[in-house]
Amino acid sequence: MPKTQTESRKKDHVELVIAKGAQYAKTTGFERMDFIHNALPEISLDSVDLSAKFLGRALRYPVLITGMTGGYDDAEAINRSLAAAAQKYGLAFGVGSQRAMIEKPELARTYRVRDAAPDVPIIANIGAFQLKKYSFGQIESLVQSIEADALAVHLNALQEVIQGEGDTDFSGVLGAIAKTCDKLQVPVIAKETGAGMSQDVAIRLKDAGVKWLDVAGAGGTSWSKVEYLRADSAEGFEDWGIPTAESVMQCRGILPMIASGGIRSGIDGAKSIALGADICGAAYPFIRSLREHTLDAYIEKFLKQMRICAFLCGCKGVGELKKAKMAFR
Repeated sequence: MPKTQTESRKKDHVELVIAKGAQYAKTTGFERMDFIHNALPEISLDSVDLSAKFLGRALRYPVLITGMTGGYDDAEAINRSLAAAAQKYGLAFGVGSQRAMIEKPELARTYRVRDAAPDVPIIANIGAFQLKKYSFGQIESLVQSIEADALAVHLNALQEVIQGEGDTDFSGVLGAIAKTCDKLQVPVIAKETGAGMSQDVAIRLKDAGVKWLDVAGAGGTSWSKVEYLRADSAEGFEDWGIPTAESVMQCRGILPMIASGGIRSGIDGAKSIALGADICGAAYPFIRSLREHTLDAYIEKFLKQMRICAFLCGCKGVGELKKAKMAFR
């Protein structure tokens, strides 16, 4: 069977991000803040335990490998490798948009990773626009078919409006999210895709029944740049968005929160938790290190950095890290 437009696009996205980087010029904002060093931590590094509960499952670290791909042949190996790493290190894992498997059901295999990650949270994924287009039964099947613990509904208005073939009618999306939250048996996570989330949007999503936010702010992969690389489209929006650190601060206290968007180290991840997030997440550095055959080394360095940050702030666990003092430059 010939490839669908969605199938081809998913492959293009991964290859362009890895080959070209396509990162924001603006930063996440984390570089403008530092932990206040505790010269007398009065704990041992071995006593630091950053385990957490997420979606009813135990994590050894508050880290999510966020949804990035699926829906084409090579994505099966990528998702299975990343999910196996999540299982090995006790992290959460998300798949990329499952729109492709609605259009072509045989592509479901590229998203099914539960056997590779039996114990960790797995997050299904669909675009907010698709909630208007497909029936609730189709959306529910996405979650059930991969045995997911939650559904991420991604908000990608920026990417869609830049994309030549993008969906640009976002009217009625909030109502579709509310209906999904009301009917679905697992929690809904509202996820931006790199342009950040404001306080106002976070409040509206909470009122709609969303249980978690993934603010996915600016400072990491720029999907505008990715779309520019794919086709000749309207330029000038490659740095549009709310930096991740600012988005975390705007949205803290509204709903449980995942901080992603340009988080490249365990130090960034620890800072995001101290600013108000419950979990930190990333996509690009994981898929890049997988391609470079350095995935284990990258994850181990990331997790070690988080533990050292906690130690140097005198924090034994995530709860204490959330209260760690920060200095702003």
